[in-house]
Amino acid sequence: MASDIRAKDAAAFEAFLALSKEIGDDILKTQGAGGNTSFKHDGVMWVKASGTWLAHAGARDIMVPVRVAPLVEALRLGEPSAEKATDFIVAELNASGLRPSIETSFHAVLPQAVVAHYHCVNAIALSVLTERDAVIAERMAKLPDLAWAAIPYRRPGTPLAHEIDRVAERRPDVLILYNHGIVVAGETAEEVRGRIARVTAALSVEERAAPPADPAVLAALAEGSDFHVAEDVESHRTALSPASLAAATGGSLYPDHVIFLGTEIGVLSDGETARAYADERRSRNLAVPKMLLAPGHGVLLANELTDGGRVMARCLAEVVSRIPAGASVVYLDPGQEYELTHWEAEQYRQALDRKASRRA
Repeated sequence: MASDIRAKDAAAFEAFLALSKEIGDDILKTQGAGGNTSFKHDGVMWVKASGTWLAHAGARDIMVPVRVAPLVEALRLGEPSAEKATDFIVAELNASGLRPSIETSFHAVLPQAVVAHYHCVNAIALSVLTERDAVIAERMAKLPDLAWAAIPYRRPGTPLAHEIDRVAERRPDVLILYNHGIVVAGETAEEVRGRIARVTAALSVEERAAPPADPAVLAALAEGSDFHVAEDVESHRTALSPASLAAATGGSLYPDHVIFLGTEIGVLSDGETARAYADERRSRNLAVPKMLLAPGHGVLLANELTDGGRVMARCLAEVVSRIPAGASVVYLDPGQEYELTHWEAEQYRQALDRKASRRA
């Protein structure tokens, strides 16, 4: 993997892979196949492949080489090829035949050598608030030496890349992506690592306390259905606080929420079983959500949910437990949800996730 870079600048690339893995191993920063990192070297950018997990950096071949200048030119000319970025792959260095991340184009327009984009739960929780401009500005003021910008929500891919391109010339150190996550950039992996630590501290939000889940009750509610009790203990927090439940069911908060959990989360009424809930939905020709909340008891997940979906249930719990009770929240609108669910690039990523889950 990356033999060209290893020969010319092995230490810098190995440091980049180590940073990528660190980000991927932290559930508060990256969940499943979410997030992506990149490393630019001699006109070529190595970027995480679509559908792969940052947690596997260094152990698996997850980086794809693309030529930066022609990709940036294509983006700025509005050429469709900038969307998938597959036309810019350096084929002779892509032994695994991987496909670039759907967000490759925005990595390309940022001039820094190392770029890390991840779905920080603290950043998401703050970026969905109606008062996010003032709240985030107050927190980022604690880091006066870092240049930062807020980026309005745009669909990942070229729409988001165009928005980021508007500020790229200013060489921002940090970008807060509304309803999405964060980008931290620098010239070395160590510089980016330091900035991530500082930004994480500045944006940190205390999570709401919640009572423990009730596995026995949940098991009874799941019996005879196509659902099971969420295995990850922390994932249950979404259903264990009225404020968290309200935030989670008010709408879609961020792209991976839509892609992996769907646009609707079900809520069981008191004593209602998952089977009864699903039967009632089907009787009205309605889709059955992949995640059901039993208020005060915990979370049930559809048996068909992939590994990526299960970890997104945890992500949702982490995000909503950091949204203040009663806070006004900006959700993705139906048009933005449709963009995501009918986008070929996300359908491709979902297919990879299903394949990986079957293999596991």
